[in-house]
Amino acid sequence: MLTVMLRSERHARILEHVSARGSVGVRELSGLLDVSGATVRRDLEHLSGQHLLRRTRGGAEVGTVGLEVPLQHRAERLLPEKRAIARAAAALVPQGAVVGMNGGTTVTEIARLLAARGPFTAVTNAVNIAAELVLHRHVTLVVVGGDARNASYELVGPIAERTLAGVHTDITFLGVDGVGAAHGCTTYDQLEAATDRAFAGASARTVVVADHTKVGRATFAKICPLTDIALLVTDTDAPAAELERISAAGVRTVVA
Repeated sequence: MLTVMLRSERHARILEHVSARGSVGVRELSGLLDVSGATVRRDLEHLSGQHLLRRTRGGAEVGTVGLEVPLQHRAERLLPEKRAIARAAAALVPQGAVVGMNGGTTVTEIARLLAARGPFTAVTNAVNIAAELVLHRHVTLVVVGGDARNASYELVGPIAERTLAGVHTDITFLGVDGVGAAHGCTTYDQLEAATDRAFAGASARTVVVADHTKVGRATFAKICPLTDIALLVTDTDAPAAELERISAAGVRTVVA
């Protein structure tokens, strides 16, 4: 049976591939996505128009260091893996706990599971997560203020950090863009990294949730060293050698 890739999924694959390679040609993308060159060119023009990449003769390139794929283009990628991670992570939360959550697609899945399960208090800087949780009467919702990032739907900066300095959470789930033994936890934006550090500092237990594409990877802005986190929850395709190095650094790993 022929499976047709959705346009949004093609865009996410293109952005991730360009981010990983730096530059890429139409022919290569056509083979990767199993679509015509004309379709690839239309996709590249669309993404270029949104300033997500830069068109070149015969392809596209990043144009800046560390292309961040916007949240709306990541929502459907690796969804079964992210939901498996979310189920394992949600099982760590006792009833009625105070739960910190930054943004990201995997953390969003955790929030949905917790909201469906029963009463808890959520502390989040992600406006998309807040918009879903506010509909549940049994969820006590604390939204951290700050400057809004349109790439991640998160509120970041000094206002967010001051708010987090005044709260304490039982457990915090951090979505990251990279996690590894060499560089710890990383993301693309410095303000976002500082806010994530504040989340970790306010929590009794910090759990990083990351699909296999993030494991062993490092991006621009450092959030924290591995010594600041208690647990990493990832999926079955995470590189075993890197998980061993992370475990050797004192972080428990759970493969969902």
